[in-house]
Amino acid sequence: MNQSVKIYRSSVKPDMYLFVADHEELTRVPAELMKRFGRPIEALSIELNDEMVLARANTVTVLEQIRKEGFYLQLPPAPEDWRS
Repeated sequence: MNQSVKIYRSSVKPDMYLFVADHEELTRVPAELMKRFGRPIEALSIELNDEMVLARANTVTVLEQIRKEGFYLQLPPAPEDWRS
């Protein structure tokens, strides 16, 4: 499955991103999430497909979540435990 996607980065949380269908943009993202996300800053427009590899997410999961919910939220990676 191919999908044109826009990726937005959060203005308040480093390394937090929203992936949305290009044609819907942010229309299906809940207002409460947008409040926490801050001002969305467009980072990238890309054509995703099942065979692509993303750095921090499974592409198939991203595409399914966009289809079902209208967005995929990529959270920042968990901080490393310096005591390890």
